[in-house]
Amino acid sequence: MSTTTLAGTPAQAPARAGRREWVGLAVLALPTLLVSIDVFVMLLALPYLSADLGASATQQLWITDIYGFMLAGFLVTMGGLGDRIGRRRLLLIGAAAFGIASVLAAYSVSAGMLIAARALLGVAGATLAPSTLALIGNMFRDPRQRGLAIGVWMTCFMGGAAIGPVVGGAMLASFWWGSAFLLGVPAMVLLLVLGPVLLPEYRGGEGGLDLTSVALSLAAILPVVYGLKELAKGGWAPVPLAALGVGAAVAAVFVRRQRRLADPLLDLRLFRDGAFSTALGSMMFGTMLMGAMMLFITQQLQLVHGLSPLSAGLWMMPAVATNAISFLCSPLLARRFRPAYLIGGGLALSVTGLLLMTQVDAVSGPVTLVTGFAIVNLGAGPLVTLSMDLVIGSAPPSRAGSAAALNETFAEFGFAFGIAALGSIGTAVYRAHVETALPAGLPESAVQAARDTLIGATAAARDLPGTLAAALLGPARDAYTSGLHTVAGISAALLAVVAVLATVLLRHVRPTGARQEHG
Repeated sequence: MSTTTLAGTPAQAPARAGRREWVGLAVLALPTLLVSIDVFVMLLALPYLSADLGASATQQLWITDIYGFMLAGFLVTMGGLGDRIGRRRLLLIGAAAFGIASVLAAYSVSAGMLIAARALLGVAGATLAPSTLALIGNMFRDPRQRGLAIGVWMTCFMGGAAIGPVVGGAMLASFWWGSAFLLGVPAMVLLLVLGPVLLPEYRGGEGGLDLTSVALSLAAILPVVYGLKELAKGGWAPVPLAALGVGAAVAAVFVRRQRRLADPLLDLRLFRDGAFSTALGSMMFGTMLMGAMMLFITQQLQLVHGLSPLSAGLWMMPAVATNAISFLCSPLLARRFRPAYLIGGGLALSVTGLLLMTQVDAVSGPVTLVTGFAIVNLGAGPLVTLSMDLVIGSAPPSRAGSAAALNETFAEFGFAFGIAALGSIGTAVYRAHVETALPAGLPESAVQAARDTLIGATAAARDLPGTLAAALLGPARDAYTSGLHTVAGISAALLAVVAVLATVLLRHVRPTGARQEHG
């Protein structure tokens, strides 16, 4: 079907993707699933590898954090690089580097070697998501098909994160800790073999990277991510706050440079599109709230309800199912209904799930918690898939890599900020409640441990007789549940605001069916 350009000349509607593109999507989605699982399996493997490698507490933190630091730091750079040298080429380079780094991590003989391998994994991982999303945007130019393709990709990404504890528990029960890093290697090999055959190449230009911009982007992003992570761990302190200030100052210099360059690393003109900016902001706030709730829920299942990581992962399966349904159905519904109303209605459903989670108690089973989280995930699909589609679809093809990198960077910032801000609030509520609830007669060391965190209370209870352990854990679990209630309530209020803003600011965006018909 043809459309008409502003000049009045006929223009062809975007070509529909065929079998090759859909098979190519499978090649892109499978590594996403396995890499997502791989990251979460590593968290379960940390106690085993730390004991085997003799990792100190500081080294354990670096093993955990260095991947996220390098991933967030290099997203913008890799998005711009993919636009210049080709998205498929960068994806294949990243896949090879990710596979090699995975093998190095699996067979590390020291904590230092593992930290270096994890750093390389982060840099390689920064090539995967922007290249993959940009390729999806290029391969599926038809808005209806692109939305469904993004829904499939997001289902794999989020599904891997959710079933990671299940797979990790099973793998660590049967194999050594290094197996956690080898999970993604076969998928990388598959991508290297099939990618050149099934994935077309796209590039936005031939210009080189401005290395000063690369350095400024790293100097802006890394301190911010570090500061947010440290605030999440230790609360408000001078060093993390100073890191945030440094990152913000360098970010201002970076933005000013991008505005002056003819071929910037990050094209700030993308933000002139209202749908692009609104979708990006909505995604960031949605990730901020959902990420923090995910942390509290997993801790609630394991530390309050006493479930093993494997059992907790199995209890998350209803949320995985509703997440998948929502991701896949949202693009189909968007063919007939405006994205604004789907996003707003979905978030209203998520708010209902969060309010249900404020009714969870520490004594009964996890049914109410799991049901509430499943409802939250059912409502989140339109926000995630349709916002991502708007971000990718609003950008010109030559800047698809930069748009995808911005999407991932904002999600990383949202996740880190949510953990820091809402985590601090939940911790403050926990400490306020546990301070007055602990009974007399408990050992002072156990009381101090319980005042710090629920993890400390749980560890201290293992060394106490049954009655004293129960006297310690009961109030601590109740206090943590109160923190969960507070965070869920705040998240519900903020998500309601996001729902209203997204509905108002995106109401002009037509359904994808109308966009396809009218151009």
